[in-house]
Amino acid sequence: MKIKAIVNGKLIMRDRIAYDSVIIFEKEIIDIISKDSFLQYKEESKEAILVIDAKGNYVSPGFIDIHIHGSAGYDTMDATTEALRTISTTLAANGVTAYLPTTMTMDIDSIYKAFDAIREAMQLEIKGAKILGIHMEGPFINEKYKGAQKADYIIRPDYDIIKDYLDIIKIITLAPEKDENYSFIKKLKGNSKITLSVGHSDASYEETMKAIENGITHATHTFNAMTPLNHRKPGIIGAIFASDITCELIADMIHIHPAIFNILANVKHKDKMVLITDSMRAGCMKDGTYELGGQKVIVKNGAARLQDGTLAGSVLTLNKAVKNMLVHSELEIYEAVAMASLVPAKVINIDNKKGSLEIGCDADIIIFDEDIDVSFTIVEGEIVFEIQN
Repeated sequence: MKIKAIVNGKLIMRDRIAYDSVIIFEKEIIDIISKDSFLQYKEESKEAILVIDAKGNYVSPGFIDIHIHGSAGYDTMDATTEALRTISTTLAANGVTAYLPTTMTMDIDSIYKAFDAIREAMQLEIKGAKILGIHMEGPFINEKYKGAQKADYIIRPDYDIIKDYLDIIKIITLAPEKDENYSFIKKLKGNSKITLSVGHSDASYEETMKAIENGITHATHTFNAMTPLNHRKPGIIGAIFASDITCELIADMIHIHPAIFNILANVKHKDKMVLITDSMRAGCMKDGTYELGGQKVIVKNGAARLQDGTLAGSVLTLNKAVKNMLVHSELEIYEAVAMASLVPAKVINIDNKKGSLEIGCDADIIIFDEDIDVSFTIVEGEIVFEIQN
């Protein structure tokens, strides 16, 4: 692989913007040095270096979407490598360098077919966002807060259903009140490869705190499809506020009022918030009629809804989510970017290799402008998206 360098960019680091710095990489980041040092490095290098001019734009760690069902007309539940390949390519254009295809509450055979397709796709060379594993959203949920999930296939948490896929499942969303004696949660607590998330749940504050004590470390699309905050019944939201678990947010200004963005950032520590899209197959497509989990979805004016008006995922892109957070909060750009890169990497325990611009980390790098419009996407050192001038 040819050595590459990005010059004339504003590097988004964990806690600051680095100016006049050059990032040098192959599959991994080799070094981050000053512009003057790079001139000398280039002269002394025995190999040709491909220089990418950021033209004064931001150079950022690639975004990681840990909750996305589909995009560009395809869905994870299509259970084909073609669908996943198209999703990967489409996401790269929005700055996503890695993601978790997310399954739905459907019959077990359909879920297994999706799992098998994901496992196969993970072994393929795909020019786009890298598939990191599975986010299993359902069927271990509560019908009362099913949202756009289909009630017919909801079941109680069952270890036997997932035991053959422990190598690729990264997140499981479940309703802890449906897990008798928290036995499912307890069984998986010692598995560092799987993150357990409370979501689509009618759990009380007390039940949620007990579930956190037993192994829940994350919350799925916070505020949506869960018990709300009430001064006499704090619910799941109260437990999220009172604990140090990480929590997802769909920052599309449809699922969540934009005033909540800043409120949540102030209540929760900023390194506990994760921006997600929860995008369905209509992502990056025109308004119209689509399908999600076997149900008809109507997309109009940026909102995806079932025929009864229930929100059915989103058509949000992750770069737009970052932009919305910046506009409607007091966050610095490196804090908003971390919510779409470093924090999701921490949630699935890969922050030693992904989620930040650090020497030795994978060269998952994007270049974007002030509007967070992406012009370059690099996945593990390979350019997978580039806007041609």
